[in-house]
Amino acid sequence: VGSVLSPKLCQQLWEDESARMASAPNSTPSALAVAAPSKGILIGDRMYSEVSLTIDHSIVPDDCLSPTPSVLDGLDFEIETDLRILGCELIQSAGILLHLPQVAMATGQVLFQRFFYSKSFVKHNFEIVAMACINLASKIEEVPRRVRDVINVFHHLRQLRAKSDQLHLPKPG
Repeated sequence: VGSVLSPKLCQQLWEDESARMASAPNSTPSALAVAAPSKGILIGDRMYSEVSLTIDHSIVPDDCLSPTPSVLDGLDFEIETDLRILGCELIQSAGILLHLPQVAMATGQVLFQRFFYSKSFVKHNFEIVAMACINLASKIEEVPRRVRDVINVFHHLRQLRAKSDQLHLPKPG
């Protein structure tokens, strides 16, 4: 199993790799460089002259992902996986009831997954995070829904789950 890297070390590795990629000539076909005017633009104390978009900049190193915050807080990996799946299914069901396009539901699921790679399931209620993710995703994809509607749909889904759980319980006596 890999070693545990601190968030500060991961950030430093990310910045070092970004700097290396920016200084190296881009020879890969996935690289896209958009040149700004020759003088560049000064932001703060740094001069910026181009934007380099490559797949190397979008992938977080495995060392930063392997022990998730939930696992570090003592949650079993299989339980974490089940909670991730349940959260994404919850977002999908809520999106259908809210008549959201599939792109908005997928965006909400990505936000949900990314959130729990930096925060722990032990410290944050996954239903509330799922609500926030679908609300934010609807705004990002420009199909906003009222917060009241999102809350009502999640409440309805919780009632359906509770009713379903009662049906599967053995009868007392």
